[in-house]
Amino acid sequence: MLNRIKLWKNQNTTSSTLRERIEEIKKLRVPEHVAIIMDGNGRWAKKRALPRIAGHHEGMKVVRKTTKLANELGIKTLTLYAFSTENWKRPKNEVDYLMKLPEEFLGSFLPELIEENVQVKMIGYKEQLPLHTMNAIGRAMEDTKNNDGLVLNFALNYGSRAEILDAVKKVIKDCNSGIMEEEHLNEETFASYLMTSDFKDPDLLIRTSGEIRLSNFMLWQMAYTEFWFTDVLWPDFNDGHLLEAIEAFQGRQRRFGGV
Repeated sequence: MLNRIKLWKNQNTTSSTLRERIEEIKKLRVPEHVAIIMDGNGRWAKKRALPRIAGHHEGMKVVRKTTKLANELGIKTLTLYAFSTENWKRPKNEVDYLMKLPEEFLGSFLPELIEENVQVKMIGYKEQLPLHTMNAIGRAMEDTKNNDGLVLNFALNYGSRAEILDAVKKVIKDCNSGIMEEEHLNEETFASYLMTSDFKDPDLLIRTSGEIRLSNFMLWQMAYTEFWFTDVLWPDFNDGHLLEAIEAFQGRQRRFGGV
């Protein structure tokens, strides 16, 4: 009985502490755009002698919790690196499962997203995605298009090098046709040709699992993004970890090349 009482007190204290941290964070500079490389699902499953898809299923639950907390904190855009252009190299059964995840995730979470005023968007190459995947994303985007709270932006079949190359080709085409004059091309006009033209550049990048690299994710957009890396695998990522990342962001001075 004493152990159960002690456990209850610890849980209650932890909950209270998280609530206090949330309120303190909201008083300070909250990053407008947070991007996350959700890494470690496969390793999480392997450690438990489970198939890799079990890790992806567990990671989907973390997306739900992270989205809700990001919305509460007042973050305006949450971009999640869900599937890269290089991920097609993975085993077919894993890729097939990943392509079914949007339908499974949004099928259960969409009513809650609508209720919480979250808008769903996507960046990436839609043409290569299975029809059922795009139908699920398209339905969520349509049903949430009038929401004006947090933007939940999925990077799906996304690769930054391909994005930049495509933008260069569009600029050349517009210059040749007279739509764009070369002397008017600058960083701002070039950014308008990227898939992220509707978004502010990320203020904070979070990557889980201990890997310290960008993995072809928003290379142009992250020129002055603050990075936060953790050894925690994505399925183990919790509210406390997100708060820790934001607290670290709030403790940094962003000079953007100045002094």
